[in-house]
Amino acid sequence: MSERVPAIKVLLLPKDTNGHGTIFGGVILSHIDLASAVEARKHGPNRYVTKAMREVEFHAPVFVGDIVNFHTSTVRVGRTSITVQVHVEAERWGAGHGETVPVTQAEVVLVAVDEKGEPTPLRQA
Repeated sequence: MSERVPAIKVLLLPKDTNGHGTIFGGVILSHIDLASAVEARKHGPNRYVTKAMREVEFHAPVFVGDIVNFHTSTVRVGRTSITVQVHVEAERWGAGHGETVPVTQAEVVLVAVDEKGEPTPLRQA
């Protein structure tokens, strides 16, 4: 079985933290948005905008120094939209060994748009 390759992989830094020393949820949401766009681009050279991000519930915090993986898969391809599932996990290293912790997941709907920002049919790769 081949290893899953994340759409993006990010090392989070002190600038990404809130007052409690954990990573801002908005930072994670921003990376979810980017990862979904990487997945959508596999389907064609369109310009995409995010229409919706569904069911984001955080199950574990992310800490400074965690490497965060954003794994993606295409759920649905419509006439003008693509729905992408993003799974987020943190790699933590401590006491000489690594641990992978599920952080959250989200379903993101992206719409292909033209130069005026209007929905347009997907161009296939």
